[in-house]
Amino acid sequence: MIDIHSHLLPGVDDGSKSIEMSVPVLERFATDGVECLVLTPHLKASEAASAPYERNQGLLEELRRVAPRTIDLRLGWEIMLDEPNVDLRGARLGLGGSRAVLVEFSHHRVPMKAAEELYRLRTSGVTPVLAHPERYYGCTVESVESWRDAGAVIQMDTGGLLGKGAISKLSRALVEEGLVDLFSSDNHGDSRALATARDWLREVATPQHADLLTRTNARRLLDNLPVLPVPPMSLGGGIFGRLRELFLSRL
Repeated sequence: MIDIHSHLLPGVDDGSKSIEMSVPVLERFATDGVECLVLTPHLKASEAASAPYERNQGLLEELRRVAPRTIDLRLGWEIMLDEPNVDLRGARLGLGGSRAVLVEFSHHRVPMKAAEELYRLRTSGVTPVLAHPERYYGCTVESVESWRDAGAVIQMDTGGLLGKGAISKLSRALVEEGLVDLFSSDNHGDSRALATARDWLREVATPQHADLLTRTNARRLLDNLPVLPVPPMSLGGGIFGRLRELFLSRL
């Protein structure tokens, strides 16, 4: 598996507070089969020009010394699009040095011209990977369709499918429609894991779905290749109870 969205770089945002907090999560990920993990601390687009890359590179080297050697740790950012028309080109802003850039909107207010901004980013030469659209207030299936049409890659958090609220309802609809390109854990030093989604997809869908959503499309992004389409899925309500069981079994 390849996980492109995590907050395990210690002490830089609302994620892991220390190396001691990050290492057990990394050890669990290694056991699960994660082969590559991108560390994506929060960054505002308005502050991208002064992003503390050197600081993060130093923390990455410290973490690599104590992390399982089977996991390829890379740097990236989760960039809040708080200001339009910011230049996000450059390897230091991309996921693992690629042209793919993980971006997010405010959870409470999606920009009026969200699709236009995503299109501008795509035509500037970067691949905008939109993080967890299921969490944005007022987001709909139609919204996500318009963002994909604008050139965005859609990344869903594994936790989005859990529960019974509006976030879970939208998450399920997006998966069923084939509008999700890949899953990530968005782990903040907690129990969230990409393996939960992989194991669930192997049970309720096909090995192809599991591979595309938890490995192949993430690898293609890091290799500057276009993601592959994920076939729609027909999912019944009882299937999601099984997902919760898999999640709880990892606590």
